[in-house]
Amino acid sequence: MAERVASLRDAYGAALLELGARDPRLVVLDADLSAATGTRQFAEQYPERAFDLGVTDAATMAIAAGLSLDGRTTFVGTNAVFAAGEAYNFVRQSVCFNGANVKIVGVPSGLLPGPDGATVQMLEDVGLLRGLPGMTVVVPADAPSARAATLALAERPGPAYLRLSSVPLPTVTDGSFVVGRAAELRAGSDLTIVAVGALVHRALAAADDLSRVGLSVRVLDFASVKPFDEPAVLRAARDTGALLVLEEHTVLTGIGALVAATTAENEPVPVRRVGVPDVFGESGAGPELWDHRGLSVERIRDEAWELLKSRGKVS
Repeated sequence: MAERVASLRDAYGAALLELGARDPRLVVLDADLSAATGTRQFAEQYPERAFDLGVTDAATMAIAAGLSLDGRTTFVGTNAVFAAGEAYNFVRQSVCFNGANVKIVGVPSGLLPGPDGATVQMLEDVGLLRGLPGMTVVVPADAPSARAATLALAERPGPAYLRLSSVPLPTVTDGSFVVGRAAELRAGSDLTIVAVGALVHRALAAADDLSRVGLSVRVLDFASVKPFDEPAVLRAARDTGALLVLEEHTVLTGIGALVAATTAENEPVPVRRVGVPDVFGESGAGPELWDHRGLSVERIRDEAWELLKSRGKVS
């Protein structure tokens, strides 16, 4: 059967239309990127509640905070490198310090905007924004969960960051999402793969490969990064004895660092991290950059095999 792929930003845009129909106080801001962020239909349907403020990302965050403090539910869409990089201090001071009800949507993110060059490949955003007090951070794996996450964040008071991939991804979830909850996409007892965002489908592919030689691999979709599902991580550590973490983000401050710290303090088991090493991105096609930076299914499978070997599951 052919793999079903769908656009996460289109799913986000469709969710905004749903929200706009039932919440007259919802507004959407863009910083000259409405086509890239999937909000053009909302602007056409609700022009009085859509504002494209041009190339002013920092000021856009401050305006979004002001609107939210006036009682608006505010969504702001821009490139992840602008949201977490250029506008970071405004997100920190105007949005988070005030506990403003602003939902920041970073798209494109990670390595996938490869043809646009290294300067727009944001690989540090999850770590930066996860560190802000009161900030919710969500990284969906596919279009159905992106839609569900958008709806869930609209109902959750306070600041939030929604990190979306810019290219269509395979549908791997049932479309459900709960803030603070990891989704178990595959049961397993020999090893757990904790994956996030664009790499969840590669985690499942690696688990399928390993199942063909009789290995049982659990796969957790870690879409809710903050708050995160600590019980699910510790349960996986106890049940399977080792964890492999996959992320399209620097390994220095991302999900792997969070999982490793959590298990080290509570349930010490071997943890390996597959992500982007201590480097910037570079120009190239997104999926090819994944492989170039060590995020291939083959690398994932090899790292899993080494963990299994360390536990005596394979020779």
